[in-house]
Amino acid sequence: MSTLLAINNYHYLRGGAEGVFFEHNRLLAQLGWDVVPFSMRHPKNLPTPWSEFFIDELEFGDDYSLLQKAQMAGKAIYSFEARRKLKGLLNKARPDVAHCHNIYHHLSPSILHELRDHKVPTVMTLHDLKLACPAYKMLSRDEVCERCKGGHFFNLVQRRCMKDSLALSAVIWVETTLHNRLKTYLNCVDKFVVPSRFFLEKFTEWGFPRDRFVYIPNFIDAAAFVPEFHPGDYFLYFGRLNAEKGVDQFIRACAEAGVPGTIVGTGPEEQSLQQLAQSLSANIKFAGYQTGTALQDYVRGARAVVLPSLLYENAPLSVMEATALGKPVLGARIGGIPELILEGVSGSVFESGSVNALKDCIATWRDMDPALIAENARKGREWMVKEYSSSRYRNEMQRLYNALF
Repeated sequence: MSTLLAINNYHYLRGGAEGVFFEHNRLLAQLGWDVVPFSMRHPKNLPTPWSEFFIDELEFGDDYSLLQKAQMAGKAIYSFEARRKLKGLLNKARPDVAHCHNIYHHLSPSILHELRDHKVPTVMTLHDLKLACPAYKMLSRDEVCERCKGGHFFNLVQRRCMKDSLALSAVIWVETTLHNRLKTYLNCVDKFVVPSRFFLEKFTEWGFPRDRFVYIPNFIDAAAFVPEFHPGDYFLYFGRLNAEKGVDQFIRACAEAGVPGTIVGTGPEEQSLQQLAQSLSANIKFAGYQTGTALQDYVRGARAVVLPSLLYENAPLSVMEATALGKPVLGARIGGIPELILEGVSGSVFESGSVNALKDCIATWRDMDPALIAENARKGREWMVKEYSSSRYRNEMQRLYNALF
């Protein structure tokens, strides 16, 4: 039996990256792999016999003393604790291959050196743009930003890109500069997995060697999503209510197109978005945070799902889930979003940042024959099932691993 060392900051379902992490591990276990996790301790962690090797909990949002903050900053840059704990795990588990997901700031890139010293073939899935952009998103002050291209990382400090904090931005600048000079990622990671072709092209554009990247798209278990192809009357946004998600433009476009909209989710912009909807007399329902069946019911009841993002999205699972639920997706033409939409069939794309373009797109699907929408939605789901199946993902990942050891 082959052993996979599965590495991620969190060992509980915290967000989309963790969802991919756990599903990835489940699929490889189905192939007979012995999956050994390495992560951070946390009260919400899923049980595992390997937790004795996890590092101490580290949460930057908590209230710490000045000394504790200094110690945390050091760990974010290079965690000797993580190296030590990983060394003990490697000596006991002796994995055939390691697969890293999100490791920044908690486990830290220091673990990559330990994997290299133990000659463990290492794969890393890039869920964001951190390797190129110290602030993950190539976004600054709610606008796309590529100022750090060419190694000009001090822009991070000058623009306070990390939560508008000079101190935090400085710490991340030091971390980025150190590991860039050590060539930590290029020297220690054998292959980088990117879930979108856009990310592959963007990393290549920024100077990374193209042959180190492998495009393996995310997957969806279509059987877990019972579709409703008949279109409803409202347009739906679901997700985090952050400025870069463009939800304000969704509200404005719904108001101008004269259609009802529903917003599912919470976030820092919630109150200002509610005020905007009220000022425009927009027919917008705020449904708050929803998950599971309740969230799926909102999607099934919609005419179309709208993703008006303003940043370089990778491969949003929300697009895949909506398509699997039998709903068209109207997505901004930015990042990896267009790759997940069959134009005119499973949805449409529009110019990111343009309320008029979004309004026109909404109007097109507002006026479309319901029977045609349902027919297109069926084709969209069939395409999603064929091209983004879990079996295809699992087999491609197995081939990648086999080529490394």
